[in-house]
Amino acid sequence: MPYVHETLENLRKSSPAQTEFYQAAEEVLECLRPLFKRSPHYHEHSIIERIVEPERQIMFRICWTDDTGRVQVNKGYRVQFNSTLGPYKGGLRFHPSVTSGTIKFLGFEQIFKNALTGLPIGGGKGGSDFDPKGRSDGEIMRFCQAYMSELYRHIGPHTDVPAGDIGVGGREIGYLYGQYKRLTGRYEGVLTGKGLDWGGSIGRKEATGYGAVYFAQNMLEALGKTLEGKTCLVSGAGNVAIYTIEKLYEMGAKPVTCTDSRGTLHDAKGVDLDLLKELKEVNRASLEVYLEKHPEASYTPVDEYPEDGHAVWRFKADAAFPCATQNELTAADAEALLANGVYCISEGANMPSAADAVDRFLEAKIAYGPGKAANAGGVATSQLEMAQNNSMEQWPLEKVDEKLKEIMANIHRQCADTAEEFDEPTNLVLGANIAGFRKVADAMIDHGVV
Repeated sequence: MPYVHETLENLRKSSPAQTEFYQAAEEVLECLRPLFKRSPHYHEHSIIERIVEPERQIMFRICWTDDTGRVQVNKGYRVQFNSTLGPYKGGLRFHPSVTSGTIKFLGFEQIFKNALTGLPIGGGKGGSDFDPKGRSDGEIMRFCQAYMSELYRHIGPHTDVPAGDIGVGGREIGYLYGQYKRLTGRYEGVLTGKGLDWGGSIGRKEATGYGAVYFAQNMLEALGKTLEGKTCLVSGAGNVAIYTIEKLYEMGAKPVTCTDSRGTLHDAKGVDLDLLKELKEVNRASLEVYLEKHPEASYTPVDEYPEDGHAVWRFKADAAFPCATQNELTAADAEALLANGVYCISEGANMPSAADAVDRFLEAKIAYGPGKAANAGGVATSQLEMAQNNSMEQWPLEKVDEKLKEIMANIHRQCADTAEEFDEPTNLVLGANIAGFRKVADAMIDHGVV
């Protein structure tokens, strides 16, 4: 269809050297081809030309002082992609790999992920190329204060509500919020992922990981199966991975792997969750230290990974949960997963599977939950935090978790029903993209040309 091809070509010209953004846009637009054949009015309203361009892109310099007194300089970003359904909502990522293209791909994905939740939130994303690893609390505080000194002009509880992402946890959210309050004099729900004593939601930290497991359970139930007794592979060792592992244990499954930037841990008896939390949430230590208490486990350093993939995906299992970062799972990894018996994949990270890996999963017709659907639990619970802030309440964990279960079941139902509608019942990638797009596009048409 020339319409899709021309839009992608124009995007490459207007946004040069943004490979991850092209990848995200191409996946969505290719899935929309059958929708455009059936509903040509989206073309008449130039919806895809409008939806691939952010409403606003903010880029700024961040100057801060390290512990030696030396001035450091980083780049900061906030992309406010689409506010059709509500205030911009999406996390902040602090990582040296962050570029404007990274933030645009994440913000673009966020539009459709947020639409699938059924909650009134638009799509945005932000961050910086700052690396918090190895930095003292004082350095991180000064950086966060410098970042917020620019960002506060562009956000607000009914405008743009950031959250955490890679490199931005409770500590960073606290420093960011403190600076926002200092600059504005207002105590309001402008950030989510806040501390429980000052406006945070019980269950928010766990939500993305829990949600990815609930989505997997929904996919398996559609096949007449459950997670109970299943061996599972998990990548990452941050909040998403840790709480994916926690929920898998609650569901009766056995998670046997996790990863950090230095390598892959495999424990055939099941990952020791308490030790993992101690290493990563308290000590911020390498997973290699895990072997001191569990010498029977194995740790594969990054420099020993297969040239065409990653060690974490090379073990026999039933299900896999990529929970680290984008494009962490290659086509060769996909082949290894399928060869080792994996028939369910639920993505806890944003776009963790390379495009050719996704193709392989779809060809194999396994239960595959793409990130924009499977990891929507985090942003959904962020919106629940916003609702609690607006009503000056704090809900118990049981209420938050029950709402999260309902939201993830509804997302799966939307994706499955839409895939069925377009005669591809096993293709939840197509289902997620069309269902999310229709919701946003129909509202854009209602709003007129704005």
